[in-house]
Amino acid sequence: MKNWHYASATNEQLQTTEAELPGLIQSGAISPQTRVWSTGMANWTPAAEVMPHLFGGGATQAGPPPIQSAPPAVVGQHSHEIDFEIFGDDMQIVEIELDPGETVVAEAGAMNYVEEDIIFEAKMGDGSTPNEGVMGKLLAVGKRALTGESIFMTHFTHAGSQGKRRAAFAAPFPGKIIPVDLSKIGGEITCQKDSFLCAAKGTQVTIAFNKRLGAGFFGGEGFILQKLKGDGKAFMHAGGTIIERELTGQKLRVDTGCLVAFSPGIDYNIERAGNLKSMFFGGEGLFVATLSGHGRVWLQSLPFSRLADRILRMAPSAGGKSQGEGSVLGGIGRMIDGDNF
Repeated sequence: MKNWHYASATNEQLQTTEAELPGLIQSGAISPQTRVWSTGMANWTPAAEVMPHLFGGGATQAGPPPIQSAPPAVVGQHSHEIDFEIFGDDMQIVEIELDPGETVVAEAGAMNYVEEDIIFEAKMGDGSTPNEGVMGKLLAVGKRALTGESIFMTHFTHAGSQGKRRAAFAAPFPGKIIPVDLSKIGGEITCQKDSFLCAAKGTQVTIAFNKRLGAGFFGGEGFILQKLKGDGKAFMHAGGTIIERELTGQKLRVDTGCLVAFSPGIDYNIERAGNLKSMFFGGEGLFVATLSGHGRVWLQSLPFSRLADRILRMAPSAGGKSQGEGSVLGGIGRMIDGDNF
């Protein structure tokens, strides 16, 4: 017969047999919280956990929890709860998984492909405030026009009755996709005006005026930045490699084109890029952006404007040399015409 050891109320180690356990439990000598041990056990354990049948089930009755038809919704959440997966390295695609009735909002032209049961429609506005009325929609459209974006956004909705469906989105130039959970960074993020890619419906895509004249004129992004507000997932896109920095009070100086986004708590300004010689001949521009405070900052290694500028400078029409496939084909053509014979 198996022997048991148990701790008394005064923490004294006592021994009993398995046949004597019911009597000790009935007398109160062993309670559900009394620590017990027997051969084969690693540690002393409350009696109710190793012999629940002797306590009539009680608070530790074994058995599965009640079945829930769906996970409980986040209290106060307004944005749709979407899942996603990012594919690729330098030319990435984000694939959004939608349940029936869920919607993702994207910039016009960002869609790559959609599965069956997903319908898409171009609408004025992001759909975060469905009851805003005509004037509210016109105001939202005006704000988007100020940032240089399309006045329409495309809404992708899973219109089926069952299963999950996927829609994929990508940016028009090489870079990385940055997923952001707005509920974890204060409910909003400020970003450069062309970095927004897509977001769960309920995310407000608006503008943020730069309050400082200096940063407005010389900060690279102008007076107007884009602001994403909500409690769901949003996706931004930037060029090259993405660096995420956590600032805890220190100041970070950044090339104005390399700034992608920053969270609440970050103060954005500009300052001169060194002395006059450095400003005019250093190649870093006249001003650099300064970021300080407490929060997160996202930076890109290759702004698209820098890439486009280099391509334009190398174009033959701008005085650049013809290289690569064009020059090789041109040489072959001249050889065929007899120019080099």
